[in-house]
Amino acid sequence: MPHGDYRDVVLTTPVSIPYERFSERSAQWWLGCALKNLLVDAGIDKTDIDGLAAASFSLAPDPVVALTRQFGMSTRWLESVALGGASGIVMLRRAARAVEAGDARIVACLAGGTNRPGLFRDVVGQFSAASRDAVYPYGSGGPNASFALITDHYMRKYGARRSDFGKICVSQRDNARRYPHALMTKPLELDDYLNARMIAPPLGLYDCVMPCAGAEAFLVMDAETARNAGLPAVALVATCERHNGFPDDPVQDRLGIAADADAFWGAAGIRPAEVDFVQTYDDYPVISMLQFEALGLCGQGEATDFVRNHDFHIDGTMPHNTSGGQLSVGQADAGGGSLGIVEAVRQLTGRALGGQVRNARIGVVSGFGMIAYDRGLSTAAALLARA
Repeated sequence: MPHGDYRDVVLTTPVSIPYERFSERSAQWWLGCALKNLLVDAGIDKTDIDGLAAASFSLAPDPVVALTRQFGMSTRWLESVALGGASGIVMLRRAARAVEAGDARIVACLAGGTNRPGLFRDVVGQFSAASRDAVYPYGSGGPNASFALITDHYMRKYGARRSDFGKICVSQRDNARRYPHALMTKPLELDDYLNARMIAPPLGLYDCVMPCAGAEAFLVMDAETARNAGLPAVALVATCERHNGFPDDPVQDRLGIAADADAFWGAAGIRPAEVDFVQTYDDYPVISMLQFEALGLCGQGEATDFVRNHDFHIDGTMPHNTSGGQLSVGQADAGGGSLGIVEAVRQLTGRALGGQVRNARIGVVSGFGMIAYDRGLSTAAALLARA
């Protein structure tokens, strides 16, 4: 096992609350279900959890601290992370440091929320001052136009084709067909992808993530606590986060992770090619390609060749988003940033709900979030290893 910045911190007890396309239940209900399942699966009492981190866009008007009252908890450490698809890894980073510092012994990390009809429209309408004042007045509602701009820019600059994005979507759908919680399991062929109706050219139907309701959760603690509780655990080896990376780029074609990639891999003492799988945040396939590059799996602008030369199925040359990713499982509010973490823990402990990566020892998870029209502002990565 590689040794990095976090020698004694582990992740355990991966929990997924099955997604629903729409739900009238509150975000608090979904996160509460995740907490309940953490307690049952770990065999611990609510009083054993003294740290809480949560990410959700649909808790309003309540802040995260209100969860302690609603769940009947008293914690000595609390973190609220609202960074979209980077939230899961940022929660993990901060929870790990809290455990190391002795500020908390066991931290529950919860992410997700609800999706009442019309709620997503309201969320994106008030997502930021920029979207409210500079985008909505021109009839461009939601993230599709922003990611169409980034995708078109990448295609023009690096020669990517729609079939490259389609290969990612098709392999993820194949992986999702083995994952019991995926909302989209209908077979998807490349021709289906290419012939689907356009949403925001060059983005078609299968390029766009589907909002839904649901939750993901995991526990962070030290290795000794996990051993004493008899919990299968995964070691946290290295992490990084970078916000507003490369701000001078006219349109985003680099992610902030790239600025810290050398230190990230150096802390682990391994090379990118040594990982057994990768879990990227995949609200749109171009973002997965940018994460391949930022993580150092290939060079900048080389993700097109990387995609063409690899098989991303569970038993392929580079297993990718082995649960199916958000593009086939769904995007449960801010839970999308934790989907890859929870799946990585299952893969590394040999407890995958769907297809199992053979002899998985090391996995990398990356996140991306907070789109600001021409770029996402938050990026993060975590390297996990079989303990």
